[in-house]
Amino acid sequence: MKVYSETCYHLYNRGNNKNLIFFEDDNYIYFLNQFKKYVSPFCEVYTYCLMPNHFHFFIGVNDSDLFEKGIKNFFISYSKAINKRYNRVGSLFQGRYKVSEITSDSYYTTIITYIHQNPVVAGLVTKMEDYKYSSYATYLSDKNTLINKKEVLEWFGGLDSFIDHHLSIINEIEVNKRLKI
Repeated sequence: MKVYSETCYHLYNRGNNKNLIFFEDDNYIYFLNQFKKYVSPFCEVYTYCLMPNHFHFFIGVNDSDLFEKGIKNFFISYSKAINKRYNRVGSLFQGRYKVSEITSDSYYTTIITYIHQNPVVAGLVTKMEDYKYSSYATYLSDKNTLINKKEVLEWFGGLDSFIDHHLSIINEIEVNKRLKI
């Protein structure tokens, strides 16, 4: 899919054959640092979550040409580093990254909560704020960040509404699991 400037996307990919793309804590940190170096200068980052075998970002692309170059260099640099570090060969990722254009207000809301809820739904943590490799805890913090918290929190009507929305969806997921819906 072609990426356009001034457009929001759900950016994602997973490991080749659904294998791991992160093997230890240092990998997650390196991935985020490489993303910051190669990609974030050309986009707004609203949310992210790095799972052991896949990742999600919700971004707004500012310059499509520079973004495309940056993301290519990002994936090359991360894959080469992982292959070298773990003495592996071949593709780390399952093909080219994927993007889905965010085309509606409801999709905007849904993608934010979906990304943040991944670790809970996967059973890695019981509370979203406990997962180290997601932007959710960043929203609860006053620390400086590259995440565009202001726009997202305004979208939800403030931090309390942001939290309430996330928790209501998690509660609904839990009820559905128990009812086997």
